[in-house]
Amino acid sequence: LKYGLIPEFVGRLPVVATLEDLDETSLKKILTEPKNALVKQYQRLFEMENIELTFADEALGAVARKAIERKTGARGLRSILEAILLETMFDLPGLEGVEEVVISREVVEGTARPLYIYADRSDRAVEGSAIGVDESRLRAWCGARRLRSATCQGY
Repeated sequence: LKYGLIPEFVGRLPVVATLEDLDETSLKKILTEPKNALVKQYQRLFEMENIELTFADEALGAVARKAIERKTGARGLRSILEAILLETMFDLPGLEGVEEVVISREVVEGTARPLYIYADRSDRAVEGSAIGVDESRLRAWCGARRLRSATCQGY
């Protein structure tokens, strides 16, 4: 009411409610739980290229923290995800054999590139990582994911 609304307009509002900022847990739920959650939408986009998109739990937390820092709440989540995935979505159609893309906290923070997992184990590589990804990092990813993906077999 202090922000420039004229009293005549405020008088026409039957209920005035104050809202609190969403916390990290709430933003993570917004990213993943609704029927048309943002993460599910991007996963479907990647499925159109026959590629699985996986977000580490820490990555979702980092996305939520970014939205809190920007003070954009849930409205800012789409622009944050778009900025993270834009280059990858552009590059993937030109890459052969990519089976899965893994987004980590480091990717959200801008210190690494997404982890590309290739269908043929001999071709497994990470494209342009800023912090360097080796077999031990891939092994750690697979362990954290509890070998749920076929691409992790043997690691």
